[in-house]
Amino acid sequence: MRWQVHSEEPLYTDQWLDVRVADVELPDGRHLDHRLIRTAPGAGAVVTDDDRRVLLIWRHRFITDSWGWEIPMGKIDEGEEPVAAAAREAEEETGWRPGPLSPLLYTQPTNGLSDSAHHIFRAGGATHIGPPTEAWEAERIEWVPLADIRRLIDKRDILCGTSMAALLYILTEP
Repeated sequence: MRWQVHSEEPLYTDQWLDVRVADVELPDGRHLDHRLIRTAPGAGAVVTDDDRRVLLIWRHRFITDSWGWEIPMGKIDEGEEPVAAAAREAEEETGWRPGPLSPLLYTQPTNGLSDSAHHIFRAGGATHIGPPTEAWEAERIEWVPLADIRRLIDKRDILCGTSMAALLYILTEP
């Protein structure tokens, strides 16, 4: 049962998001005004090392007033390839340059409200190049044992849906 979109009108637009209202027709013929958010896609990296640890940032999210561990991730710039954005974000946010990146997963974390698309890559190592250039992104940067991930999720120290999906995905690997 596919919903039919008759129109979209902008409500608010800036460099980060585009909030809209869509005239949507449901399969039974009813119409509704549905709010949606359009955003640029994002890219992130799950960087692991030979000791089965993952590079994470501990940060505060003011919207939910919560602290949590996250993978480095951010917006893909205009004309930038997702893999390049993932490498750039990891380096900017952590000060570690990831090794070669390979695709891990693609997710649409809020597809009932937003067209946000996240391209997540994996690197099996990184080189420390110095302090992060975006130090305001994280309170701490740590190599966290993969064996601790489930416990961190259970105690709500990992809340970000994309980070959680990517880390749980890594845990399924042999």
